Order: sequence, then structure tokens, then C-alpha cells
Amino acid sequence: MNIEFRQLFDEESCTLTYLLADSLTGDAILIDTVREHLGRYLTLLQELNLQLVWLLETHAHADHITGAGGLREITGARTATGELSGVGCADRQLGDGDTVVFGNEVIRVIATPGHTPGCVSYHWRDRLFTGDTLLIGGCGRTDFQGGDAGALFDSLARLLSLPDETLVFPGHDYKGMRVSSVGQEKLTNARFKDQTRDTFIDLMGKLELPSPRMIDTAVPANLRCGRGDDLIDIHAA
Repeated sequence: MNIEFRQLFDEESCTLTYLLADSLTGDAILIDTVREHLGRYLTLLQELNLQLVWLLETHAHADHITGAGGLREITGARTATGELSGVGCADRQLGDGDTVVFGNEVIRVIATPGHTPGCVSYHWRDRLFTGDTLLIGGCGRTDFQGGDAGALFDSLARLLSLPDETLVFPGHDYKGMRVSSVGQEKLTNARFKDQTRDTFIDLMGKLELPSPRMIDTAVPANLRCGRGDDLIDIHAA
């Protein structure tokens, strides 16, 4: 296949960022960047001789600040996020069924509300980029940012209706796992396996998880595409 694919990991927030590119045209996209790694992304793009054309977000994150705004300024790439995310600074607001084109490649947008109202997942070839909606062995929480457990259950059902061999690449991983599949998650994901919609809602309401450490700074910053007076020096990344 004439594609480039990289999975990058931020140890501080356990965020997984994805680089996808058409190696014939050199057009590339990044999904769910972390602001502290701007220099790393730019170096990788240069090493692979790629031009960044899209910066995609799965939602407005509560645990890290996106690098989308800074990368847009440096590279001229366009930013895009779910139309219900509240990120008005994004160049494009994505709805269910929309597509994003880079080179000869096409990503399909799947609206997956629940963790937040504006969550989207991205389906590309045999791969599904699920953000915080579907995690390996888990799913996103629903107790802040307008979360809705019932909506999340419906979104998970939609993702799990894809072919079993579809690869699942989540937005976070806390256990050293980097990829799963729709079939694997249907068989082993204890968060929703054998749950009805009502029991899932009840389960999610009883999790009592601590608030993300950066929520008070990350969410406002991400609603501004990660831009602010405290933008870090990219050469220090």
C-alpha cells in the first residue's frame, strides 16, 4: 500500500496520536496531537518528506492540550473537529458521514457522542480511530463535559457493528496496549460486554473516577484549538 502510518505516544497523558499519509502525493494528516510534541511531529514530517494538510480532533480533550493551533500556524494545515465539539476556531466542523480527503485517501467521519456530545471517530481503510469513545478493554467516561452514558452505549453499538477484523486504534491507552479489533472488543471488553443499555447507564453512573488533572486548563485551551499566551517553544519539544 502506498501509505505511511505512525502511532505516537505521549507518556504524560497516555495519549495516542496518529500520522496517516499518502506516500505518492506526500499529503499527511495527524489525529489528536499533543502540544508538547510539536517539534517531534515537524521532524517526523520532514524525515518522511510529507506535507501536513489536516489536523483532526476526535473531541475537545480534558487531559492534554492539542497541538492543532500551533501546527496550523507553522504548516498551513487545516483543522477539523466534530460539529458539536464547541471548537469554533476549527477550519471545518465535521458531521456524521462527512469525509476528509488527503492525497488519494479518504477518511469517513462517524459521529460517536457520549463521552462528550461532539465526539467523532474516523474510519480509514481497515482502521478505526476511536478517540475516547472506544478504548482497549474500556470506554470513555461520561461524568463531565456533557457526557451521556445512553448516547455512548448507542455509539459503541454503532462502532461494534463494523466488520470484526476492523482494527481499533484508541485515543488513549494506560496498559501498554496499542491496537485491538472490533471482534476482540466485542468478545473481551468488560465495560460493555453483556450489558443492556440500562445496565450500562447504571454502571457508568457508579464509576466515581477522579477528575482529569488538567481539565481546568486543557478544556478551555482546546476550545481555542490549543492556542494561548503560554504556547511552548516548539524547538524544546
